[in-house]
Amino acid sequence: MKLGLKRNEVRLVAYADEWHNEFVNVKQNILNSTPIQERQIEHVGSTSIKGMVAKPILDIAIGVDDINNVDRAIFQGLNHLGFLRLRVQRPNEIVLAKFTDGTYEEKTHYIHLVEYDNEIWKNLIFFRDYLISNDAAREQYKNLKIEYLNQNNGGIKEYTDNKEKFVRNIYEKRK
Repeated sequence: MKLGLKRNEVRLVAYADEWHNEFVNVKQNILNSTPIQERQIEHVGSTSIKGMVAKPILDIAIGVDDINNVDRAIFQGLNHLGFLRLRVQRPNEIVLAKFTDGTYEEKTHYIHLVEYDNEIWKNLIFFRDYLISNDAAREQYKNLKIEYLNQNNGGIKEYTDNKEKFVRNIYEKRK
């Protein structure tokens, strides 16, 4: 299993069972290095959905009590594990990434710090669980991603924008 994408690169690979194993290892390291509780760490994104094509980057959601006042020990522990805070500006979310090396050119993991059990947390978990349990939706999402790459050569922003309507429609099913 090789994880990693260069900046603005969009590439999909077939699902790999090793992604789950990597998540389990990273989760244990987070538990050992931060005050985060086990229930506050979830594998999300396409690498968490068996059979889904995905960008080879592991997405992990970590729930915190207050996104505007994150315990310093959390950042220190994550930094110790190689996760660096990105300058990405998203409402109610802090994004960190792990890189292959000191050039910081290729990301292998993302951490999405959000408030535990709030709207973003619930949407991330619901989306994952919905696609795991719904074969038709999973296939539709897979095809949407593949078709985009076959017809376009845009970067990550365009790729994400292309999926936005589908993702929002799934979120709406939670309400």
